[in-house]
Formats: sequence, structure tokens, C-alpha cells
Amino acid sequence: MRLLNQYLKHHDTPDDLIDLIDSLMLSCKEIAIKLREGALAGVLGTSEGINVQGETQKKLDIISNDILKAVLLDNPTVAGLASEEEDHPVGGNPDGKYLVTFDPLDGSSNIDVNVSVGTIFSILLKPEGMDGGDEAAFMQSGRNQVASGYVLYGPCAVLVITTGDGVHMFTLSHGGDFILTEENVKIPEQTQEFGINMSNQRFWEPEMQSYVSDLLQGEEGPLGKRYNMRWVASMVAEVHRILTRGGIFLYPWDKRDPSKPGKLRLMYEGNPMSFLIEQAGGLSTTCYGHIMDVEPQKIHQRVSVGLGSKAEVETMMKYHAKD
Repeated sequence: MRLLNQYLKHHDTPDDLIDLIDSLMLSCKEIAIKLREGALAGVLGTSEGINVQGETQKKLDIISNDILKAVLLDNPTVAGLASEEEDHPVGGNPDGKYLVTFDPLDGSSNIDVNVSVGTIFSILLKPEGMDGGDEAAFMQSGRNQVASGYVLYGPCAVLVITTGDGVHMFTLSHGGDFILTEENVKIPEQTQEFGINMSNQRFWEPEMQSYVSDLLQGEEGPLGKRYNMRWVASMVAEVHRILTRGGIFLYPWDKRDPSKPGKLRLMYEGNPMSFLIEQAGGLSTTCYGHIMDVEPQKIHQRVSVGLGSKAEVETMMKYHAKD
């Protein structure tokens, strides 16, 4: 039985980074308890708040954000944090080494119907001479991440994490420990599963419409194989399925709001998930280039996403190639 901290030490993870990850997991355990209690704890339903994205907040969005914020700001290694639910970054310990970005409860629209949700996180080094509460300190590409991961709250709570040395899965035991259950996860290169919100089809670019149309033609189409569609409306659940058995997940640009380059957030969803996917041998793109090569301009920046099994993502990108 290999516990999370033991595993990280064995892989020469710095002690201060292990300490930070431990704080993140302490928060996630508390969130898991709140989710398990559900209606018994009065945490279901919608709050009266609207977040910076203009979205109505679920009660558990706010609760999860508050838990993570309190625990992380109590950790001396944290110089600053940024959350999908906060208008601006929050400064931490001026002598701290790390910056943390997180989506406290991804897929929260699923909470009230008891479908899997999760916490996504990304860890960066604070640039020398910068304030951890300054948005400029966070303006780093995904290639600068020192760790990323998520905790999926489903039938069991599962941590999926990378520190740049492969992707590993840990399951939360009844005793409160995250125990290694799968090491060096690898995504199959080929797939016959795709995940996309088909209700947005009429708003996509022609290139994406053509690609999905060919997927739906199955064996008789130009791609020559039958595809199955999956859609959970929770990025954590979609990515977990891909890491477990392969697939492609798509959340492309659409013309409902042409000023936004995509729906998902670069710093809280795009970059951390891309780090995991690429460490597992997959590919993560904007449909035109690598997500982790995007240079962020603002903390709540959005991005288009096409990620998963490498060969299928490359096929999708050929449809988007500009002559």
C-alpha cells in the first residue's frame, strides 16, 4: 500500500511541494464530506450570488471555494491563489514559493442530480520579485506548471495528479488516506468515443461541424469506424473517462459570443487538464495549437478545447488546418 506522500517522496518531489499538495488534499477531503452529506447538510441548490463569469453560483461552489481558500492561505508555501469563483487573485504569504489556481467544483450544474463533479488545480512557481496577489504573476503558459491534477468525487473520490513524471491515480480510503491505485496512466492512441455538447452544433465553426458530421457517419463515413458519443457536462468526468479508456473531448469555439475564444477557462481547466493529458501520452489543443503554449493575458481567460487520444486529436486538427 503506497500512500500519496510516500509516493511523492519516492519520486523526489520537493518537500514544500508535497506540503502544498497535502493542503490541497485536506481541502478536497472536506469537500468530499460535504458532497456526501448533500441535502442532509443543506448544501444543495443555488445561491443568490453571481461569479465573475456571470454564472449563477451553486451553494457548494461557494463552500468549496471558501474551504480551499482558507486552507491554502494558511500554508506558508502559498504566495497567492486564483479561483474561478474569485474576481481577482488573492495574495498569500509574501515569502511563499508557489501560486495555485483552481476550479473549486467543476461540473457543479450536476450537483443536484448526484452526478460526478470535481476539483481541478494547477501549481506554478511565483516569479522572482513579484507579488503573489498580482494578476501579472499568474500570466505564465501551461508549460510552467510544476504540478496539476483533480479530485473526482464519484462513487469513490479519486485524485489524479502529475508533477511532470507521468500521471498517477490515488483513491481516498475510509481511513482518510489517498492510496495509489494506478501508476503511469497511458491514454490509448486510438479511440471510437467522443464527447461534445451536440446542442451547440449550429454555432460551431464549419471545420468542427464537418469533423463531427464525419464521426456520426460511422463505418460508411470517411473515418471508417463507428463512434459512440458520451457527454457528462463535467470536464473532470470527461477527462477521467479519457484517462481510463481513451476518447476525445471537445468544447470548441462557437459564435454565440464571438468575442470569447472558448467556453472553458485556460488557467483553471485548460492548462491543468492539458498537463495531465500530455503526461499520459495524449494531446491537448485549442483545435489549432497546443493549449499549454497559449500565453495568458488575463486570469479568467477562456480557451477552446480538443483533447484526448493522440491519433484522434490529430485527425480533428487536420479538419482545422489552414491552407
